[in-house]
Amino acid sequence: MTTPTVSKADLILETRLSRKLIDVFIRAGLVLALTLLCFRIFAPFVTMMAWALILAVTLYPGHQALARRLNDKQGMAATLLVLVGIAVIVLPMAVVLASMGDSVHEIIERVRDNTFAIPAPPARVAELPVVGAKVHDAWTLAHEDLPSILQRMQPQLGELAAKSLEMVASIAGTVLLFMASFIIAGVIMAFGESGAQAAREIFGRIVGPQRGVEFARLSTATIRAVSLGVVGVAFIQAMVVGIVMIIAAVPFAGVLAMVVLVLGIAQVPALLVTVPVIAYIWMSGDYSTVSAIVYTVLLGVAGMLDNVLKPLLLGRGVDAPMPVVLLGALGGLAGAGILGMFIGATALTLGYQILMKWVATDPDVVDESDLPPTT
Repeated sequence: MTTPTVSKADLILETRLSRKLIDVFIRAGLVLALTLLCFRIFAPFVTMMAWALILAVTLYPGHQALARRLNDKQGMAATLLVLVGIAVIVLPMAVVLASMGDSVHEIIERVRDNTFAIPAPPARVAELPVVGAKVHDAWTLAHEDLPSILQRMQPQLGELAAKSLEMVASIAGTVLLFMASFIIAGVIMAFGESGAQAAREIFGRIVGPQRGVEFARLSTATIRAVSLGVVGVAFIQAMVVGIVMIIAAVPFAGVLAMVVLVLGIAQVPALLVTVPVIAYIWMSGDYSTVSAIVYTVLLGVAGMLDNVLKPLLLGRGVDAPMPVVLLGALGGLAGAGILGMFIGATALTLGYQILMKWVATDPDVVDESDLPPTT
């Protein structure tokens, strides 16, 4: 039996291939290491930069309209827009968040000191159809023996209290992050045209020149639709309702404002919160007739504010299922705090839209614009 002979040319080819393979692995390893290093350095700023980018994309049409009035002074227009945004959005948000922090802290202290009390249920609750008797019994038990109920729920309440205190402690940082994001968004808007061109080029490298323009346009439209038509409307309404409740000295106004925000993102009417608050104002006996009427009108208008804001800000909702937006908001809230709620809703909806666009694209149909130029 004879062993096959290997020619010198085969040995040279094998050596060259092995060296090239090693060279590829080393280059890929260096690129991966550099990518991980850059991500680790940039990670603390991801939330702030993501929100700044969302703000810049959302506010850019308004920035351009203002710049045209200022003789195309992009920097001055961005500065004015940032100052107005901080005054109109950040400061009211700081007031509502501070109230929410005080409300959460007060609830936790009352639960710990066993001073948290639930008023007795009205007799008419038992007259409600189907569930009236059960609700009345549960409400009465909570009114008469709340400490024992809290004692049985102590492990869950301990975890909830710890998370609530963490959220309260992060409120100041959230306000500062929001303000810093506005400032960075102003810088991005001042160089908006070059940024838009860069986004088109990045998408073009990923999905081709023609589809790159489509994906960039889709991303811009989705960000504006979510941030204005969904999150923006919910945020403005929650701030207005929260400010009115704070002025009216409604207990736990900040927490109720956060509930309004979540309901608004889920496209649920804020009247679910404002109507019980109006009932509390009339039934508590702490308000005069005139003040009760004034607060009722203000809360009624604030509760229906979304019906006016949606046509003004966008004219239509986002073309995505509401569960996607809501899951993004709740996931962002759990992962990155209050600011993450806005980022999560926008990011998950954007990912959903890009995925659906990709699914609808037939890989067997090649657009001539995606082909490299021929010489």
